[in-house]
Amino acid sequence: RGGDRRGGGGGNGGGRGLDRGLDRGLDRGMDRDRDRNRGRHEHDRDREGPGDRHGDRRGNNSSGIGNNNNSNNNSSNNNSNNRHLDPHDPMNSGDSHGYPCKYQTLEEVVGQLLAVAQDQNGCRFLQRKFDEGGAAAVAVVFAEVLEHIVGLMVDPFGNYLVQKLLDRCSEQQRLEVLQRCADLNELGSVALNTHGTRAVQKLIETLSSREQRQIVISALKDGVVPLIKDLNGNHVVQRCLQRLGPEDSQFIYDAACENCVDIATHRHGCCVLQRCVDFATPPQRKVLVGRIASHALALSQDAFGNYVVQYVLELGHVEGSVAVIRELAGHFAELSMQKFSSNVVEKCLKLSGVDPERETIVRELMGSPLLQRLLQDAYGNYVVQSALAVTHGGVHHELVEAVKPHVITLRGTPHGKRILQRIGVK
Repeated sequence: RGGDRRGGGGGNGGGRGLDRGLDRGLDRGMDRDRDRNRGRHEHDRDREGPGDRHGDRRGNNSSGIGNNNNSNNNSSNNNSNNRHLDPHDPMNSGDSHGYPCKYQTLEEVVGQLLAVAQDQNGCRFLQRKFDEGGAAAVAVVFAEVLEHIVGLMVDPFGNYLVQKLLDRCSEQQRLEVLQRCADLNELGSVALNTHGTRAVQKLIETLSSREQRQIVISALKDGVVPLIKDLNGNHVVQRCLQRLGPEDSQFIYDAACENCVDIATHRHGCCVLQRCVDFATPPQRKVLVGRIASHALALSQDAFGNYVVQYVLELGHVEGSVAVIRELAGHFAELSMQKFSSNVVEKCLKLSGVDPERETIVRELMGSPLLQRLLQDAYGNYVVQSALAVTHGGVHHELVEAVKPHVITLRGTPHGKRILQRIGVK
């Protein structure tokens, strides 16, 4: 039932899953981009005649893709696959550049860096040279990298070269990269790009001085809300929270508090807001939780906002939990019959350390004129079941007595039968 009630999107797990997806190795990402390009080259080969230079690789199959039912085609495709395994084969990347063969030293690349970096094999060649030579190797082509830094960061292959450069360069070189991006006022737009987000995250991960951090903060703070709500940009903000530290991330907390509802009700924003709670100092967390609690009524009814409210309740901080419950008071019956907010009400009932507030919720439910509807509602019945499960003593007895007048109608519904089992009535 939980999956049906909660729908898709948002949530704590979603944020972690997105975050984990960005931590894959450089080669794996490059292979994925290579496969996309290979598909385009296969399409180009289909348009060429049977006597072109690729004819022997495709056999008689004009599709150029292969047929699993044709052994000749399978053999041809296997040979093609073997050629992709040879790093010295000019056909390796699906094009005819063959940079690993054409260039042996970095000095030969000078003046042509952009074209080489935008080729898969050329990019790998440059990365290998950076690994071997470190900052000295970077220095050979650094002027060209700096000139084309934005274009490289958003390129399917070039972004991996930038990431490698940031790992191997000197502190001064990294500072120059930062200053160049800041001068061009492009760091925010690069962070929104599918490929650029990887390079910007690497840039944030490798920051090593106060000066470098201040450049990044200045470049991102004015556009932080669009970043938070973007498919790619939200990961850059999360990386800032992880790497900059709570004090340097204050610009994110300021934006989160000022735009709390806008962010919390967004698919990506709700995940970022939860990470803000995770990485905050106690004073920052108190302010942010207080702001979320003040909007708990609206957020609880939202497809994404309800996850933020539940996350605050799961912290186990009595002050924050009580603030949420007080904000919802007077609306528990209506909230219990809604898909998203019913989860929040159940979470409130199951909290520890808030016994007086729990009793208040139960008394509000059993005294509501909507109780009969609540008992038979697709969502509300689960709230009543939870209330029966967590109450004891006099309050539990009063709740059972409030339910008993509706026994006859409850017997006719699947939801009602579950409640009758809870109160011991057949």
